[in-house]
Amino acid sequence: MSGVRTEEERPTRAHRAPGTRRVTLSQLPCLEALTKSGMTFSPAMPQRAWEEIGSQLRELASSSAWWMGDWLLFGENAYSGRYREAVGRTGLDYQTLRNYAWVARRFEQHRRRDALSFAHHAEVARLARPEQDYWLRRAEEQRWSRNELRRQLRAGLAEQHGGAAAEPAGEEATLRIALPKPDLDRLLETAAACGLSLNEWAAHVLQSAVSTGTRPGLPAPAAPA
Repeated sequence: MSGVRTEEERPTRAHRAPGTRRVTLSQLPCLEALTKSGMTFSPAMPQRAWEEIGSQLRELASSSAWWMGDWLLFGENAYSGRYREAVGRTGLDYQTLRNYAWVARRFEQHRRRDALSFAHHAEVARLARPEQDYWLRRAEEQRWSRNELRRQLRAGLAEQHGGAAAEPAGEEATLRIALPKPDLDRLLETAAACGLSLNEWAAHVLQSAVSTGTRPGLPAPAAPA
């Protein structure tokens, strides 16, 4: 069945990194029309084909986050002070790219696990490298969703710190933030690209800022290289 085809190259590790495969968009099955702004599906499309398209779109969304992060990192290194103006000319949101770049910087391409989403990697990005590899390996072996990885990670950190990291039931606090609608729309877009709800993404950014010592006014959750 045709679709988002991946042309595998010989991997150098047991798990494949996005850098070892090329993802191209070709004719998707059972589509009446495919444009930059929408898809029109055949009424006779089998459910299996519809599910396959969803899986392929998920893979593309996850890959695009890596690609944009790597793109910004290259610009930072290659073009120094000129790259930010260039980013503005592309129409891409700089803060969104900074979030992608932070995760991309934390994982060299050979350490990224193709079987896991960008959001999986974002969950453990704030950890030390050995812990990152440990939790990603477990997530891949156990086929954890991003939510399950988060639950397991929280439980593991709570046990490691003698329960200090546990979240007592009934004691959660609520933070309300008023934002201009354009800013809110950009945050919603960023969260969706990471596979998170806005609440989940905001909590992740704040927790990362605390754990990495990010100062107010700096792009969050950016960490030192």
